[in-house]
Amino acid sequence: MERREIVAVGGGDARITWHVGKGARLVLALGHGAGGGIEARDLQAIAAVLPRHGVTVALVEQPWRVAGKKLAPAPKTLDTGWRDLWPMLAKTGLPVVAGGRSAGARVACRTAAELGAAGVLALSFPLHPPGRPEKSRADELLGAGVPTLVVQGGADPFGKPAEFPEGAYELVEVAYGDHGFAVPKRAGIEEARTLRTITDAVTQWTRSLRE
Repeated sequence: MERREIVAVGGGDARITWHVGKGARLVLALGHGAGGGIEARDLQAIAAVLPRHGVTVALVEQPWRVAGKKLAPAPKTLDTGWRDLWPMLAKTGLPVVAGGRSAGARVACRTAAELGAAGVLALSFPLHPPGRPEKSRADELLGAGVPTLVVQGGADPFGKPAEFPEGAYELVEVAYGDHGFAVPKRAGIEEARTLRTITDAVTQWTRSLRE
């Protein structure tokens, strides 16, 4: 079952698209990146699969995206919007995992502890700008303060799995995947298999949070 809800937050109206899981015991809230919306292949795949495994998925669109703007605002504004809509995510009374892809993953990491998130799912965490490893954002990831799963493309220019520091988080590599989890044809891996790698990892991890 899918339904949409508009939530007034700092910066405008956000939108939550709920994919309700039957008998759900957990809510997984996922924000989008700075260059796209909830139509991203990984977000859509998770929203299609996880409700069958006892997880309600809430795809969150920040106000700038709902308003049709091209550029995301500053991180502080994104964090404010996420904080403001959190009560709507928590209204079911179920534990809420904060997550997102790219910029959305950074928001989740920065705010998880203060909001009482049950965990963080970081899809394509942008460890650094492409070609600028000295501009590390590892402190955001390491500072999440809750159980964290990173799902990272093996060829992500924003940070390959081998570049990530040791820390109290799990990391699953998506072979040959770029920042959007696209895999070159020469790799011989179908998109369905790539998406299954992602959804299997998230399903297993969220199950461990509920045990």
